[in-house]
Amino acid sequence: MDWGTELWDQFEVLERHTQWGLDLLDKYVKFVKERTEVEQAYAKQLRSLVKKYLPKRLAKDDPESKFSQQQSFVQILQEVNDFAGQRELVAENLGVRVCLELAKYSQEMKQERKMHFQEGRRAQQQLESSFKQLENSKRKFERDCREAEKAAQTAERLDQDINATKADVEKAKQQAHLRSHMAEESKNEYAAQLQRFNRDQSHFYFSQMPQIFDKLQDMDERRAAHLGAGYGLLSEAELQVVPIIAKCLEGMKVAADAVDAKNDSQVLIELHKSGFARPGDVEFEDFSQPMNRVPSDSSLGTPSDGRPELRSSGRSRAKRWPFGKKNKTVVTEDFSHLPPEQQRKRLQQQLEERNRELQKEVDQREALKKMKDVYEKTPQMGDPASLEPRITETLNNIERLKLEVQKYEAWLVEAESRVLSNRGDSLGRHPRPPEPPASAPPDSSSTNSGPQDDKESSEEPLSEEGQDAPIYTEFDEDFEEPASPIGHCVAIYHFEGSSEGTISMAEGEDLSLMEEDKGDGWTRVRRKQGGEGYVPTSYLRVTLS
Repeated sequence: MDWGTELWDQFEVLERHTQWGLDLLDKYVKFVKERTEVEQAYAKQLRSLVKKYLPKRLAKDDPESKFSQQQSFVQILQEVNDFAGQRELVAENLGVRVCLELAKYSQEMKQERKMHFQEGRRAQQQLESSFKQLENSKRKFERDCREAEKAAQTAERLDQDINATKADVEKAKQQAHLRSHMAEESKNEYAAQLQRFNRDQSHFYFSQMPQIFDKLQDMDERRAAHLGAGYGLLSEAELQVVPIIAKCLEGMKVAADAVDAKNDSQVLIELHKSGFARPGDVEFEDFSQPMNRVPSDSSLGTPSDGRPELRSSGRSRAKRWPFGKKNKTVVTEDFSHLPPEQQRKRLQQQLEERNRELQKEVDQREALKKMKDVYEKTPQMGDPASLEPRITETLNNIERLKLEVQKYEAWLVEAESRVLSNRGDSLGRHPRPPEPPASAPPDSSSTNSGPQDDKESSEEPLSEEGQDAPIYTEFDEDFEEPASPIGHCVAIYHFEGSSEGTISMAEGEDLSLMEEDKGDGWTRVRRKQGGEGYVPTSYLRVTLS
């Protein structure tokens, strides 16, 4: 079924329908255009949101970037930014493939429709003109017939009138004959015009207009199919980015699963642990000493052995108090303003950076030397003398970096010694390990921890800064071989002697006591299978000879 056969008399209906189809096409183009504006605005807002919450500092300079929570959050922001990029891609595809192409196609359809309806109106005008000619010939034939009949009646009346002259009768007869001839010609012309009009009308309704209507039908069907394809592009543009959006969402899920609370706690420790030993017990300052009192066992100012208690108020004031208000520190090149552990890390970083720079300069020098050799062998490639300034500059940089490396190495050795000393102090202050075995017997030496701490406190060197000066020195001196052991001891717990000057021991191992604890929490022992070094006093059960 086609429009030319079924809608042969619905010219105005087809005109309205085709115009409605083009209006619908334009309406869809306008809808997609606004949709692209929504997508672009959405993507822009997402990118602004991501930019607002992204860290301002570089990752390597931001301590918070070391936490999995922060890393996951940054990853989620990056995934959201990628998601925004996909929304922009959707807007771009819709703008190009739908808005531009369909708008251009709509203009082509409008031109084609205009051409078909102009052709139909010309055909209508031609048929109307033919019909007017038919009507004119018909009216002329009708008029001529009346005139001929009237002339014939006049001639007949004069012929019967006895008073009429013969000349009048003849004239009337000639006039009637003329009118009859004219009527016959009008009749022939009317018949010919009628035949011509019927032929034009048949051509108009059975050939000319059906062809125009069929062309309009084909145009409208192509427009509808193109519009349907445009509808499909709306979903296709979304489907194209679905895999990438799915990856973005999957990346967000991976970022969420990557949060490691335990690891973050460990990172916080590594970032901020100072390396200082925890402060010992605050000494009792007996202000009653100037009073002449009789010493007794119950006196707070006099120990049980009768010796007066040492007072060190100056030292107590210099002791570092972790909850006090921190003084403003001056940044130094060797990072001595930092706690020991942080100083060691910063020095290690600086040393690694200097070594990388040094290696880079060495590689550059080697490259320049090879280039110089090439220039010397093939002078046409370049002047060897032109490389001398660069080689000299590279050598100067190498010497400068070597000095800096040596300087940082020396500082690093001092910092590591300081950290090790503070670790030893921390072990000496705690009579038992953090998590002793459930079956471990009580440490007999723990009962002496108080006096040891007092002794340790009295023997600490004074320091103006308190937290900057190491409390104990590293075990780097040579051992003096005693004549014989001064006692016997048994290892209560396992100890891994990984620091210089220490020695490893197994739980329950018998050891020879070579030197007593001097108040620093460490005791010098010798293993039966050989080897001598320091171990924590609190890890031993000591028996003196």
